[in-house]
Amino acid sequence: MRRVVPAVMVLALLLAGCADVEGLQSEGDLGTVHAPKSLWKDIRPDPPAPDQKPGTAAVVPGLPKVAPLSMRGVDALSVVRADITSAAEQDGGTGRLVDPRAVQRLALCTQAVDGGPDCPVRPAVLHDLTGNGREELITALDVDGRVSELRVYTVQDDGNIARILSRRAVLEGVEVAAEHLAVREPTTNPDYVAVSDYVWDPKAGIMNLSQLTLDDCPGLTRNPSSGDGSRCAR
Repeated sequence: MRRVVPAVMVLALLLAGCADVEGLQSEGDLGTVHAPKSLWKDIRPDPPAPDQKPGTAAVVPGLPKVAPLSMRGVDALSVVRADITSAAEQDGGTGRLVDPRAVQRLALCTQAVDGGPDCPVRPAVLHDLTGNGREELITALDVDGRVSELRVYTVQDDGNIARILSRRAVLEGVEVAAEHLAVREPTTNPDYVAVSDYVWDPKAGIMNLSQLTLDDCPGLTRNPSSGDGSRCAR
């Protein structure tokens, strides 16, 4: 059963590290209802610089144009390596665009087709997310066994390969259906996962976040031996 909760609430919980849904449970009559109190109303963040927007479409530098306008036959590892290296150079190792450890992890990949047994880049998946009949390339780089850098690439009409989604997350699951891509992340409540649904935005040219929800963990059981507490475990 999927529950839709206010986007602001879920976003705040995700930014805190993981979502917590315990506050959504009824606690009975709590008496007088008080209006929300805004904290730090006079403090606002500076607007992000152009290179601080990981959700912005960006042509991956250093890659040849794709003449047939198809991701089939494209070396996924080369695309990820070029993108991660460029992002790390842009953010100067601050982690704004990519985890600073990602470049070091990429060094484990060999020249083998699949990158070798120690390569942290997941097998590429091809799926049409833009609805134009051309498949996008979906992959992820596992940084430390828990955190991953999720990436989605498309071939633009001029043959350039562009990144249309960049997301750092704990990937409990990634699902695709039609022009949707859903990222499932664990929460502090072992009975739920947070689901971020991304949809193709033709005007912006990227996969835009369209909905944040909480979903049950169907068919999952708690794993008491887990080192980080009781979590949904298959």
